[in-house]
Amino acid sequence: MFSPKFTELVHALRCLPSVGQKSAQRMALHLLERDRLGAEILARVISQSLQVIGRCEQCRIFSETKKCSVCMDSTRNVTQLCIVESPTDWIAIEQSGAYQGLYFLLSGRLSPLDGVGPHEIGIDQLMARLEDSPVEEIIIATSATLEGEATTAYIMEMLKNKHYHITRLAQGIPMGGELEYLDAHTLSLALKSRRTIED
Repeated sequence: MFSPKFTELVHALRCLPSVGQKSAQRMALHLLERDRLGAEILARVISQSLQVIGRCEQCRIFSETKKCSVCMDSTRNVTQLCIVESPTDWIAIEQSGAYQGLYFLLSGRLSPLDGVGPHEIGIDQLMARLEDSPVEEIIIATSATLEGEATTAYIMEMLKNKHYHITRLAQGIPMGGELEYLDAHTLSLALKSRRTIED
C-alpha cells in the first residue's frame, strides 16, 4: 500500500514514546506533505545531537561537555547528592527550584525479572562517584513502585557502613487529594511519611 521508504519512516517514528502506528503515519504524512523544511531541520538536529551529546562524567546527566553545567556550578551545595532514576526526574526536581545540590542519574531501576541488575543501572558508578567526595547527605529520589523501592533498599544496603545522612523524598497524599480516592499503597506511604506539625 505505502512505498518502502514511507513505511520505513513510519517505523522509525514509532521509536518515540506513546507513538503508535496511526500517530506515526500522521506525523510522516505531515512532514512529507506540509513541512519538508521542518523535517530537514529535525533530521539535521537529531543527527548533530547524537554526535555531540554525551553524559556528564560526574552525574551522568546528558551534556555536551565532560562535566555538565550543574556539576560545574560553584554555587551548588556539594555536600548533597540526589539520586534519580531518569532524566525526566532530574528535570522535574531542577524545575521545582527547591533543590540546590548535585545529582547522580541511574539508568532506571532494578528489575531482576527483566535482567536489569545493579550494574545495568550504574550502582558501581554511583559508589565510585562517592569515593573521596564531600557528600554528606544522600537524597534517594526513586519512584514509589516495587522496583523503585527495591532500588532504594539495594542502595541503602550498599551504603549501610558509610557515614552518610540518607533521606528519601516524602511520599503520600498529593496537595488537593481526597483520602477516599487514594489507593491503599499511597495511604500506606503517607502514614509512614507522617511528620510533626510545626506551630
